[in-house]
Amino acid sequence: MILDKIDELLKEVSTLSAKNADDVEQLRLKYLSKKGEINGLMAEFRDVAKDQKKTIGIKLNELKKAATEKINQLREEVVTTDTGNENIDLTRTAYPVNLGTRHPLTIVKNEIIEIFQRMGFTLYHGPEIDDDKHVFTMLNFAADHPARDMQDTFFISQNPNDVTKNVLLRSHTSGDEAHYMESHQPPIRIICPGRVYRNEAISARAHCFFHQVEGLYVDKGVSFTDLKQVLLTFAREMFGPDTKIRLRPSYFPFTEPSAEMDISCNICGGKGCNFCKHTGWVEILGCGMVDPHDLAACGIDPDVYTGYAFGMGVERITNLKYRVDDLRLFSENDTRFLEEFQSAY
Repeated sequence: MILDKIDELLKEVSTLSAKNADDVEQLRLKYLSKKGEINGLMAEFRDVAKDQKKTIGIKLNELKKAATEKINQLREEVVTTDTGNENIDLTRTAYPVNLGTRHPLTIVKNEIIEIFQRMGFTLYHGPEIDDDKHVFTMLNFAADHPARDMQDTFFISQNPNDVTKNVLLRSHTSGDEAHYMESHQPPIRIICPGRVYRNEAISARAHCFFHQVEGLYVDKGVSFTDLKQVLLTFAREMFGPDTKIRLRPSYFPFTEPSAEMDISCNICGGKGCNFCKHTGWVEILGCGMVDPHDLAACGIDPDVYTGYAFGMGVERITNLKYRVDDLRLFSENDTRFLEEFQSAY
């Protein structure tokens, strides 16, 4: 009778199959565990007559070996199937991976872009690795301007015979305007967001790379009044409908006249606080009318067309909106910092 059971199990074992590791484990428990069917036959083996023990013992060992080999074979087949996908990373932690959030600089940059796109500006991305011609020369920077020094700009290669061919990491996104004007005729209305680089010591208030958004509008009859209205609309869209602006005279090589724009402090409402140094105003950007030299250098007739340009730091706007007092937090990839902006978009 025990021989019949062994023969039945041998046939059964030979036809075993499994779809996954759980199936294999269930088969192991059924046939090879302490409470499995083969161990149950071992218990019956104790009551077998002495003259049959040798024959039955051989068959039992044959059954156990066949079951072990079959289950091992199924285990290997399942493992091969499960790991055959090259996209599976077997070194990844088994613990749940927390999903990240959009970076605060990205949130603010996208908001800036969206505001100006609603006012008719189109998006243009220039090269981060650029040349002196577009970054400085075409924008009316003097040959001995401090921005051209290695202490201020990261040069990749320098040409002693022609500085306009020097290759560098762009120090501002204003060079994107030169690229666009060089290949397009007015009307031009663009915004140019991007990362820029300057040779600065890294601290809570400065970094060797940061982000800017540059704006440019060139057409017939463009005036400073147009610039002021666009910037007022932007400030109220970004910081609230009660925001006020003021323009202070300034100097930039590529605009004339030039100005810096302040907004009424969005923390104290212009009443005065530590953030605005009790002045009620906070600077957010530089702007001005495009210098005729720049238009001519890009092949645009300055006697026919005028234009305005403005540029702002994304980190600066982000600080104003979220009061981040250390620029280094933006680039340290600390998930605790990033988790604070989960509800910001």
